[in-house]
Amino acid sequence: MTQSGSVGDAVQKPTVDQDTVEADTVDWDALHAAAVVAMRAAYCPYSGFPVGVAGLVDDGRIVSGCNVENASYGVGLCAECGMVSQLHLTGGGRLVAVYCIGADGQALMPCGRCRQLLWENGGATCLLMTPKGILPMSEVLPQAFGRDDLDKVSGAGTTSDEEPL
Repeated sequence: MTQSGSVGDAVQKPTVDQDTVEADTVDWDALHAAAVVAMRAAYCPYSGFPVGVAGLVDDGRIVSGCNVENASYGVGLCAECGMVSQLHLTGGGRLVAVYCIGADGQALMPCGRCRQLLWENGGATCLLMTPKGILPMSEVLPQAFGRDDLDKVSGAGTTSDEEPL
């Protein structure tokens, strides 16, 4: 499934090798366009600050999300949460590149919680468009905590039928 203005357009895309993807091979304009569509669907009656995000998946899909606020401010959802939910809802995979924008269409930095989400679902090599240009997650969230850290301590990051990442 791709995001091209409406949910559910099924398009077969080429596979993207997450470990070797170069910034200049990512269609950043397509990610930006999908983020704009998502941002326009944001529910933000309290802050008036709509956010949209789009991510390229290693199988070529584009997934997206928007922020959803709540009167109980702490339970609002960031756009990245919606994108990661759509990632898993539409087949899983790994994020290769991500573009997050605000109402002005400019790149936004994800909050700390969302950086952790991107790390968990994209890893160190996932590329992020930032206000200062394209950066790998290893620079956006240095010394990140991940599944391998759980494995080092207790083996809690894997199940018996699953290989560690």
